[in-house]
Amino acid sequence: MSHEGVAKNLTILVNIAAVQLTDRPGRREGWTLGVAAAPFGRYGSAMASRPSASSPQPGPHPGLGFVPFVLMIAALQAMAALGVDSMLPNLPAMSDTYHLTQDNERQLVITAYLIGFGLPQIVYGPLADRFGRKPVLLAGCAVYVVFSALAAFSPSFPLLIAARALQGMGAAATRALPNSIIRDCYAGRQMAKVMSLSFMIFMAVPMLAPSLGAAIALFASWRWVFGVLTVFGALVAVWVAFKLPETLHEEDRTPIRLSRMAHSFGVALKSRQGMGYAAAMTFLIGALFGFVNSVEQVFHEVFAQPAVFPIAFALMAGCMSLSSLCNAWLVGRMGMRPLSHRALLAFIVISGVHAAIAVTGHETVVTFSVLQAVAMFAFGLMSGNFGAMAMEPMGHVAGAAASLQGTLSALGGSLIGFYIGQQFNRTTVPITVGYFLCGVGALLCVLYAERGKLFQTHHGAHPTAEPAAAEAH
Repeated sequence: MSHEGVAKNLTILVNIAAVQLTDRPGRREGWTLGVAAAPFGRYGSAMASRPSASSPQPGPHPGLGFVPFVLMIAALQAMAALGVDSMLPNLPAMSDTYHLTQDNERQLVITAYLIGFGLPQIVYGPLADRFGRKPVLLAGCAVYVVFSALAAFSPSFPLLIAARALQGMGAAATRALPNSIIRDCYAGRQMAKVMSLSFMIFMAVPMLAPSLGAAIALFASWRWVFGVLTVFGALVAVWVAFKLPETLHEEDRTPIRLSRMAHSFGVALKSRQGMGYAAAMTFLIGALFGFVNSVEQVFHEVFAQPAVFPIAFALMAGCMSLSSLCNAWLVGRMGMRPLSHRALLAFIVISGVHAAIAVTGHETVVTFSVLQAVAMFAFGLMSGNFGAMAMEPMGHVAGAAASLQGTLSALGGSLIGFYIGQQFNRTTVPITVGYFLCGVGALLCVLYAERGKLFQTHHGAHPTAEPAAAEAH
């Protein structure tokens, strides 16, 4: 799955739940909710809140009902996640097909996709603000479909890796743009409703995708996994082409100005809090990507129980999804900082205990699955909050800051995860030690961002008010 995609969705949900946004009619607004802020379109909150009694108002996405809209958003987000998780049970077969001499080489199938996924995020936002959401989204879908098909027919491993990187670049559009489309159409509680519903559907993908990949492997070659992705991507693209209207209207489009972008990036880079929490997320994503790179080998080579893998993976992913839902409830009562800082310390302790078990040779499939699931739960209590706090001081440069932070976190996390994965030595020591060290690295970054103080509510604010982001101008 695209864990970074989950983290960004959580950022939005956490803020919405904590601040209890309400529609404010009579003015057009933007919200900095851990992602690029953008003004709502002409069918935004004002129109939704104050319908004219004399004439019926068009819906926020004419020609597409509410339920189909939510399903379309969830399907777009699922494209990116399926590109990772459905691969995992099929990595040994890919290795056999290409006669790879080193087992860890097959991790490149995952890493190439993740690097490709991170690279274009910095440009999709500005392109969509200039040319509209729909053409940029369709271009990304087309890239995803074409290179999914190329991966299915790749005659050599290097060509497969190149196709995977380009497939990831296409998938990045399906991660970067759906949230902008939702913000164009909805505000306040309706926005929260759409985000929550689409995210609940999306959460099922990480739990089910490995089982889908394993089911395909029972009846066909691993190449059919890419075939399924090709067909799924094509169907979603056709659906978008015929049913999704352009949600960004002409008066809301902004030109691409390199000088403005450079200034905005400079402001973002100079923010101690913004970059501190973005760096912390980079370490956490690195730990998670290291796990994703190696987890199939752990169940296949360490425990010799590949059949257990889809079930155990669903358990671990389910714990992160559950904590994400708990987070939206807890953050309004505890505040982002107290909650996420405690979760980070718990993550370090859990990972340290797990590393000690692995190093001393007492690891079993049960200890690995349970302790990783608990660590995943702690991760879910951090990711959305860290993303929100990274965006707190970014008000007037929110779009550029979100793109920059997302790109740096994705690329940095991919490289850290690749390094952890490459240390795999037929034990769980590299994963568990990697988790512990990444947790310590994240803690150092948080201490830098908070000037050495943990658990503080921001400027003495009440916890329920703390997540309020700077208003976009």
